[in-house]
Amino acid sequence: MNETFLQKKLDERRQQNAFRTLRLPSGKIDFCSNDYLGLGKRSLVIGHGALEREDALIVNRDSQVQNQQPVTSNLQLATGSTGSRLLAGNYELIERVEAQIASFHQSEAALIFNSGYDANIGLLSSIAQKGDTILYDFLSHASIRDGIKLSAAQSFAFLHNDIVDLERRLQQASGTVFVVTESVFSMDGDMCPLQEIVILCQQYKAHLMVDEAHATGIIGAKGEGLVQHLALQQKVFARVHTFGKACGCHGAVVLGSSVLRDYLINFARSFIYSTALPPHAVAHIEKSYQTFPEMVAERVHLQGLINYFQAAPMAYEKLVSQTPIQAVIVPSNHAVKQLANKLQDAGFDIRPILYPTVPKGKERLRIVLHSFNTMAEVERLVQLLKC
Repeated sequence: MNETFLQKKLDERRQQNAFRTLRLPSGKIDFCSNDYLGLGKRSLVIGHGALEREDALIVNRDSQVQNQQPVTSNLQLATGSTGSRLLAGNYELIERVEAQIASFHQSEAALIFNSGYDANIGLLSSIAQKGDTILYDFLSHASIRDGIKLSAAQSFAFLHNDIVDLERRLQQASGTVFVVTESVFSMDGDMCPLQEIVILCQQYKAHLMVDEAHATGIIGAKGEGLVQHLALQQKVFARVHTFGKACGCHGAVVLGSSVLRDYLINFARSFIYSTALPPHAVAHIEKSYQTFPEMVAERVHLQGLINYFQAAPMAYEKLVSQTPIQAVIVPSNHAVKQLANKLQDAGFDIRPILYPTVPKGKERLRIVLHSFNTMAEVERLVQLLKC
């Protein structure tokens, strides 16, 4: 079989020093993962007692102990959901967890998707129609950009966190207008000027969508995210919270009105045509939402690490960030890979972010701080970055 057309593209990546390979966990100190609170390292369901043992035993007072039966059905503990939500894949647990998440985030309704990518693809590809306009932050995640590409609407990027440029775009927009941003940006670690964006959206009658992927569990007293932390939940059309980062599990949820939920069930193709998350995965989501709001000490410790890292002098440009994502700019794929290898050799799991994932000249180390990292570990890392 002739695969030269594939090899040509791979060779181009190698020539750019941007060829990617998969790497297994190495046992090094984690400054790489999005497991901000360490919940991904804990088995919230199995490790702390199986779900049926923990809260779901029926005890018949007239029977022997060995006759106890779990309330949780076989379906709720199954490893497969057996179909899409519209066919065989809907079940009581997933609807209960959606209601619990909606209540926590002070939203009228919630709809679970299989991943943050699926949520953004489904939401953005289905909502805007031909003649509508989507305006999105230039540094928006690939899942946002891909969802926009799949829509029938016209779309324009506005300069990163630039309110003046956003207003200019709003003045030129036509049809129903949607503004899309992230509360915390995944590569720079900075936050959007959400209050100013909300004011503009109200002024121009635009519908605001906010991806809270990297704010969930981190921003706010209980990790509720930036929108809620600023009490703006009633002024945002849709929010996306993902579970694969600080929640330590998998999946995502779109928050909004009951009308929006019904619309997505009927028109979001990544929801309609995907096999639903299995019950054991949804049980982990439920336990995560019971756990991370109470992790106050972990968030305080994490903020202390962030403050120290931001204040520390080093030999490279460092972006301003008050979140666990710390970007150290090392221009050129070759240079950033060399520095990442040096840190790997010192026992730190830190990965380089290469062009074309980030703009040329903005190649970087994406250093992620966690509540389980110690101050001594961060101090050692900073010493290496002073050289």
